[in-house]
Amino acid sequence: MGHCYRMLGSVVDADDAVQDTMVRAWKSLDRFDGRSSLRTWLYRIATNVCLDALEARARRRELERVRPTELGPAGSVQDALQAQPRERWLEPISDARAIPLDADPAERAMLRQSIRLAFVAALQHLPPRQRAVLLLTEVLGWSAAEVADSLETTVAAVNSALQRARLTLASSQSSTAVAAADEAAVNAAAVNDASLVALLERYVAAFERYDVDALVALMHEDATLSMPPYTLWLQGTAALRAWLLGRGQCCRGSRFVPVAACGVPALGHYHRAEDGKHRPWSLLVLEAAGERLTSMTFFLDVETLFPHFGLPAELSPAVP
Repeated sequence: MGHCYRMLGSVVDADDAVQDTMVRAWKSLDRFDGRSSLRTWLYRIATNVCLDALEARARRRELERVRPTELGPAGSVQDALQAQPRERWLEPISDARAIPLDADPAERAMLRQSIRLAFVAALQHLPPRQRAVLLLTEVLGWSAAEVADSLETTVAAVNSALQRARLTLASSQSSTAVAAADEAAVNAAAVNDASLVALLERYVAAFERYDVDALVALMHEDATLSMPPYTLWLQGTAALRAWLLGRGQCCRGSRFVPVAACGVPALGHYHRAEDGKHRPWSLLVLEAAGERLTSMTFFLDVETLFPHFGLPAELSPAVP
């Protein structure tokens, strides 16, 4: 699931790709000759399923999935909210679905970084085969010969594609996102789990009180806020404070359910309804550097995302 997600940038598309992979594997099981492990064989099938899906996207002239921060400069709190279709946006994935249960601690740490939103967003700017080569070699640790066999090409072609992929990431606008992800990974490593849990708890407590001063105090001065499917995004504590005290006040009375998405803390975000119950509003992915929040992404497509995270359709009224 994690491999398909990195290739496609969508948990929905990744689900479809996994199902297609299982169907193809079942139909061709009699041709599995045991030269590689069953897991490697399935990854080969999954990679080709994803390449077929990306080719179909290209035929339909669909644009690659992105984050709002990639579409233009930061907006202002007065800007209109303009939405784009779900198929335009990068989607989050649950850690539980992307990381195998049997992975050892070192592998789990590496896989968590490989599903960070910034990294997956950067991958979407690569041509599909370069994307596959980069992931198979640098995330799954395959040799150039194994990748060449999987993609039915040559070792020289694989090495060339890998070099081009690295250069593209380094020279494109998305390299900023990759650098940010790398920096965040380093900073996160310096903050122990207890500190991360404490930061999340302070954020939830401040939000549920709707204490804007306390919320802003938890943010980096250049922190961003975005709300796919809307193109608008904001940057800086002044803009975020103005949003929270203005149009964002509809979030007063919110409640949260902790989850993990894209290798970082995340929250199922519920708005209070008139009947006192709380209903889904967003899947909130938080990113931090050190002990400050750097990014808050409110994914509003709750009908699609909440079932994937096992989040309830409503919360009962809170006990006074």
